[in-house]
Amino acid sequence: MKKIFKISGMHCVSCSKIIEMELKDKVKSISINHETGKAVIDFDENKISEKEIKEMIKQSGYRAE
Repeated sequence: MKKIFKISGMHCVSCSKIIEMELKDKVKSISINHETGKAVIDFDENKISEKEIKEMIKQSGYRAE
């Protein structure tokens, strides 16, 4: 499942890298643009839920919608 998440609180490339590092082993692919605040995440909903992804982003210090 590919989904676009709106992430708030990012202000530089390092912010997006922090989230990518947190999720990279749990999703198929992840692409984040800190300027637009959007993340395109492709994941297997049988392995990780949308709620779990949002929680991991929150634990990294950002907010996902």
